[in-house]
Amino acid sequence: MQLPDEAITYQYQSLLVPARLRALLPQLTAVRSQVATERELKEVPAELKPMQSGFIDLPQNYLDRLRRKGDASELGRVMTLSGKMKANADRVVVLGVGGSILGARALFEALCNRHHNELLPDTRMGVPRIYFSGDNFDNDSLQDLLELLQTTCVDPELREERWGVVVVSKSGNTQETAVTYRVFRREAAEFYGSHSERIKEMILPVTGQDGRLRELCKADGYAEGDILTIPDDVGGRYSVFTPAGLLPAAIMGLDVRALLLGAAAMTRRFLDEPFERNPVLQYAAVNYLMSEELNKPIRVLASWSSKLKALGDWYDQLLAESLGKQGRGATPFTSVETRDLHSRGQQFQDGARDKVINNLVLKAPRTAPIPVGMVADKNQDELNTYSRKTLPDFMDAALRGVTQAYYATARPTADIILPVLSEHVMGQLMQMLMLATVIEGRLMGINPYGQPGVEAYKKNMQAILKG
Repeated sequence: MQLPDEAITYQYQSLLVPARLRALLPQLTAVRSQVATERELKEVPAELKPMQSGFIDLPQNYLDRLRRKGDASELGRVMTLSGKMKANADRVVVLGVGGSILGARALFEALCNRHHNELLPDTRMGVPRIYFSGDNFDNDSLQDLLELLQTTCVDPELREERWGVVVVSKSGNTQETAVTYRVFRREAAEFYGSHSERIKEMILPVTGQDGRLRELCKADGYAEGDILTIPDDVGGRYSVFTPAGLLPAAIMGLDVRALLLGAAAMTRRFLDEPFERNPVLQYAAVNYLMSEELNKPIRVLASWSSKLKALGDWYDQLLAESLGKQGRGATPFTSVETRDLHSRGQQFQDGARDKVINNLVLKAPRTAPIPVGMVADKNQDELNTYSRKTLPDFMDAALRGVTQAYYATARPTADIILPVLSEHVMGQLMQMLMLATVIEGRLMGINPYGQPGVEAYKKNMQAILKG
């Protein structure tokens, strides 16, 4: 397993007066101790409920149990079921909404070829085409996907024409996913045969320890071992390193052990390292001060790679649902650079001073740098001057140029530096952002778990549908 030599760092030094940050350190240290203690509580006090801190130690626990129990462990079952799905199907649809799907989609877009589904099977090395659905009631979008399956998958005896489903819902009663799953169950019955045993191989459920989806799967004849479980003490938006994210990731051909090793490494840094080497504490403290004390309620995650756009969508939900409570909480916004410098860049440069920008920066591309090149007889585009430059050179120049421009007008920015895009680094990054969100919530005096505001529209929707 090849791991990067460098760890994620957070460069924030140009943002704040150091004295204010130093004054926060005692409170920050106390909050870290609180969060570390919370993960070991046997009985949760009423004032701390809901408590869903199980995600903190889960990556290392999964790795430890894999070593002890092998295929019988949670991770062993993920790898076994993903291997069967890859062997059985050339197309896999992942159903879910919010935390049940955004993490898997972030991993897919960051670590797989951007045109993965268009690659020839040999180039994909047996990895199925991956699609995402179940996050909306959009009739036309679902019909588009169904038509694709109906026109390309005709003979269920041919692996290249078989399709499968991973359905993810912790509660089992999220209506967008439940309705879409009912449609796919019907499609599977029509394609494979209503009494075919193959259906249970082609539909893999991931859900909570109880709930409607688990009961439905039992009624369909699934054995307990065929249903993967999201632990009770892990909330949906913190579940990317449970089977909710790991099963789709393994089907995508990603190294799930490297993901977990990266996440576990970040947890150790969070628990053990001093503030000066602790990106979790740094990110939480800096952004807390920006939002709560310096009147910067809009938090921009500026991704300097198009492949990290879905990571921004995942973080948007994580932050908004965790801290958007009691009339407080930063408003997240994802920007993709350099694309959005030609739209939002004007607002960031000259608009209201209500934003903090966290740049998400890659030190090196995964692939060989593409050069501009020399065209001796046609230089109307005037690029021969840069003939020895590469696309990463242009990206770096744009980042440095816009950082200087923002600094000149007192627009705060900071940089999350990623050594490269890999499973290990994505594990670090996602665990860092989850831990920092919990720390920031505790600094604010807000419970970062639970989402009481989301339930209101659901109750109204149910009443309208039944009316």
